[in-house]
Amino acid sequence: MNQKKLMLLGGIRYLLPAIEAAHRHDCHVITVDYMPDNIAHKYSDEYHNVSILDKDSVLKLAQALQIDGILSFAVDPGVVTAAYVAEQMGLPFSCSYESACILQNKALFRQFLTDNGFNVPHAKGYSNAVEALRDVEYFNWPVIVKPVDSAGSKGVTRVDEPSQLAVAIEYALDESHNGCFIIEDFLEKEGLSSGSESFFVDGELKYNAFYDQLFDVGATNPFTPSAECWPADKSKRVLDDVRKQLQHLGGLLGFRTGLFNVEWRVCKDGKVYLMEVSPRAGGNRLAEILNYATDVDIIDAEVCKAIGEPLPKVHEPNFNGYYCILVLHVGKKGIFKGIDINHNIENYVIEKEIRVSLGDEIEPFSGANAAIGTLFFRFNLQNQMKEVLDNQNEWINISIE
Repeated sequence: MNQKKLMLLGGIRYLLPAIEAAHRHDCHVITVDYMPDNIAHKYSDEYHNVSILDKDSVLKLAQALQIDGILSFAVDPGVVTAAYVAEQMGLPFSCSYESACILQNKALFRQFLTDNGFNVPHAKGYSNAVEALRDVEYFNWPVIVKPVDSAGSKGVTRVDEPSQLAVAIEYALDESHNGCFIIEDFLEKEGLSSGSESFFVDGELKYNAFYDQLFDVGATNPFTPSAECWPADKSKRVLDDVRKQLQHLGGLLGFRTGLFNVEWRVCKDGKVYLMEVSPRAGGNRLAEILNYATDVDIIDAEVCKAIGEPLPKVHEPNFNGYYCILVLHVGKKGIFKGIDINHNIENYVIEKEIRVSLGDEIEPFSGANAAIGTLFFRFNLQNQMKEVLDNQNEWINISIE
């Protein structure tokens, strides 16, 4: 029997658990991007230097290699390309190429939600600053400006008055791949922002690992999550509403089988808003910690989907404690000298990942790509988790000079 070939787009650290899962299924793993020094290429079986934004070049390579599956696992820029290659080659994917294009473009997604009666902020997409600056009366201020096609909160700015808009647009365009951005009303949330890793099977929503997000308001980019906590501290009414909206969205866009990263929030008006839905695993190692926290292996399920093998059982997760990912970061540029974790919280740490080495230059927290690592925590009680998060600056010291 021929060994199956799985192509993974990108080469960042987030791909490593997908590579491990694929190797457990005796797959030949091919990684693709234009950065040969990326860490995932050291663990794959084959690497090709092709931009994951160039969908036709990736398709040509995939056809030449006769791949059996493709994923852009936790790599947002490659999702549209993965959907395109899968559709052209008749391979499994979580949705159609057309649906992926809608989901991956914030302006198109907002318009789709509006057209189909979902709760949605007042929003409009642009390809140039001049047109946007003429539209200041269109919005209810303050507003959020962001690229239509970036993840990790890169290029995102809250703008409180029109005089600040031009600078925010320039920042968004600097982080955009396609030269387009969106402006939308800033939604005042009730409680914490939330999200989920959600898995559909044959169009039916089967799994939702709902989490809450925390933010460092003093960070260079205060819109980049600095922690995620499971399970989400939300009412059954709210979670049922999220499930209902996701299932309805999946029906409209023809979701098939696969993992989706979802961001949502409850706003001051009491309504639930779907903010982002992407056919991929979430960043910040979200799917990885869930393999500690729950009784469903969604990484294995996603790999099985991609290579056409039977899925492990997928159902709503049962949590065996309270879990948290803490994103390690600093507030200013400097040279990394080390990290010290107070012994009072060491027993809660189940995994420590440091991505930098002593002496490396590190940047302030402007996006997920500026994180210096992560800590995985497990707690028996929710108030234990809250205490650690509330006092993290006292118990975790990152030394820079």
